Amino acid sequence: MPALVKGREVPEWKVKIVREIAEEIRNHKSILIADLTGFPTSKFQELRKKLGGKAVIRVVKPKLLGIALKEAGIDPEKTGLKQYLTGQIAVLMSNMNSFELSNLLEKYKSYTYYKPGDVASSEIVIPEGDTGIPPGPMLSVFGKLKIPTKVVGNSIQIAKDTTVAKPGDKISPELASLLQKLDLPLKEVKLRIKVAYDSGVVIPGDKLVLNIDEYTEMLKKAVLDYLKIGVEIALPEPEILKLTLARAHREALSLAVEAAFITPDTIGVIVKAAHSKALALAVEVSSKAPELGLTVGVPQQPQVQQPAKEEKKEEKEEKKEETVSEEQLAEGLGSLFGM
Repeated sequence: MPALVKGREVPEWKVKIVREIAEEIRNHKSILIADLTGFPTSKFQELRKKLGGKAVIRVVKPKLLGIALKEAGIDPEKTGLKQYLTGQIAVLMSNMNSFELSNLLEKYKSYTYYKPGDVASSEIVIPEGDTGIPPGPMLSVFGKLKIPTKVVGNSIQIAKDTTVAKPGDKISPELASLLQKLDLPLKEVKLRIKVAYDSGVVIPGDKLVLNIDEYTEMLKKAVLDYLKIGVEIALPEPEILKLTLARAHREALSLAVEAAFITPDTIGVIVKAAHSKALALAVEVSSKAPELGLTVGVPQQPQVQQPAKEEKKEEKEEKKEETVSEEQLAEGLGSLFGM
């Protein structure tokens, strides 16, 4: 029986659609509203198959979706969803996180040929190389699009990579025809998400696209900042305490050396530090008071190591001589026994 809305009969099929969508909305965690303008029907059917089991997708009139949302307990006006209920839309309902579902839809994008009047979504570049197109009327098309060409044999060749359209430019009939002849399906086909409603939070579509690498770096920096602050306040957490104890040990050792506090761990460092200071003081005194005849000798490491190098060289020469003697001996024995 048809329902009555403000004294006006509503077809039963509309009532049924609203009830079905409202029920789906109640049974799922996230809702995505997508713009279907210019989205091919064939691609939509492919997408529906690919999303099988991951999301329910329904094409619906904006007004009916608004009623279904309200029936499911989500007021389009109070939540701000009403502004997105325009044009040709589809609603996707899923228990996946909205960001995860949006990322999945990005993977399902495909490409098709531009048509005359379409707007370029990205820069279009005609690549250098052989086109396989015979010279003739097409030469004037290349000329109109300002693409440098040359004829080699019976084929048109593009002299260099040429940008023929920038984002936002309208595709001309000549360019659309050329892209098809060159087999360049460059038009990106994907659902444009207008908005998501996830666990009571409204997320505009442009905020659903995440730069994973950027967020990974942000998380790494956050972890480092957490560790730095944790060590600074000695946070009693196992991973923090290891770093805190190591830092405390370094600072205690440094303080003990500075105060000349003798322990088995500090004696070696203290002696080296005292020796360095003594040498520095002697150098300073000798430069200020040369009449004292104070000289500071600095060990020459290369001179000390030189004999060792010479010894090694002699050992190598001896080994070389021994090797030669053995070869000569083997040669003599071979001659003796007729080998």
